[in-house]
Amino acid sequence: MYDFIMNTYSRFPLVLEKGEGCYVWDNKGKKYLDFMAGIAVNTLGHGHKKLTYAISDQAKRLIHVSNFYWTKPLIDLGDKLVSHSDFDQAFFCNSGAEAVEGAMKLARKYASKNHPGRYEIIAMKNSFHGRTFGALTATGQDKYKKGLDPLVPGIMQADFNDFGSLLNLASEKTCAVLLEPVQGEGGIRPADEEYLKKVRQFCDEHDIMLIFDEVQCGVGRTGHFFAYEHYNICPDAVAMAKGLAGGVPIGAVLAKEKFSSAFGPGDHASTFGGNPLATAAANVVVDELFHGGVLENVQRVSAYLLKKLEALKDKFPTIIDVRGVGLLMGAEFKEPVAAIVDKCLENGLLIINAGANILRFVPPLIVNETEIDEGFEILEESLI
Repeated sequence: MYDFIMNTYSRFPLVLEKGEGCYVWDNKGKKYLDFMAGIAVNTLGHGHKKLTYAISDQAKRLIHVSNFYWTKPLIDLGDKLVSHSDFDQAFFCNSGAEAVEGAMKLARKYASKNHPGRYEIIAMKNSFHGRTFGALTATGQDKYKKGLDPLVPGIMQADFNDFGSLLNLASEKTCAVLLEPVQGEGGIRPADEEYLKKVRQFCDEHDIMLIFDEVQCGVGRTGHFFAYEHYNICPDAVAMAKGLAGGVPIGAVLAKEKFSSAFGPGDHASTFGGNPLATAAANVVVDELFHGGVLENVQRVSAYLLKKLEALKDKFPTIIDVRGVGLLMGAEFKEPVAAIVDKCLENGLLIINAGANILRFVPPLIVNETEIDEGFEILEESLI
């Protein structure tokens, strides 16, 4: 459509201009209900007053000063994330891929200081961790890796939810296990609690760093701020991004001090990471989740969304499964869903797939039951 932009996305043929709440409008004035939320990014929807005010106000003060100096938004955000978690320290970057890279580097740094000779990282098949070389190597889907060999050595994939598969790959060289507690791009597949408990115990016994990638499933999307809270275990580090600043680019690695202390000055950095603008936005998102009723809203409306999905499955035999946690849900079809996505767009609903046959539901966390009803009316119309 616009040849001066590199052709790295199969973009839909519309130009979006503005948004409010769970709705956006294109440059022709057509209104769409947004069940995509920037792929689980627009936590507070569009045009959120507190968020837009914080961004505007901070832009008037400071946008960037480099990480050689402290800023109040940075300090406040780090304090909030540590206070609301089981972690001790935070590192800020700009994206999910950067956060995963940071966590993987931290694992190897810790191992080099405490277990020389350890460097291998076990990730999971069907996973997605990002597009940088390290994160891409960890990603368990070959379709993203074509034409990019050689990739980073020492990274392998086990079968997800299969503890025996992990054990078969583990060795005296293993320094970390990396997984998504809910696989996102891999088809909205939650981990089994017993599986995660076995992985946690194994990592404890061998002093192996357990990393959770919560880039898509974190920041309240499951109804808890962290997805790991569903499983009654805690990883040693968590990678965050997407919804943390409601649309402003940010990423974060949170880690327990035992591991985070492996980093010293000069070991890792990010020029724009934790800049005042992004952290000011993230502070609003965190405050709204914990003090503005957003987490409670996710817990309430996610149950309603699941009921609607189950009813849709009963009505349309082409749907063979519905699954997920909170407002990260998927409906698996017998056939590819690309045509359904296109039809929904035509009918005024923005929605996206997660794998060829899975329709993904990741609306803003402020969505209500009336908007869910509206979305399913459009979806049913698109399925007939």
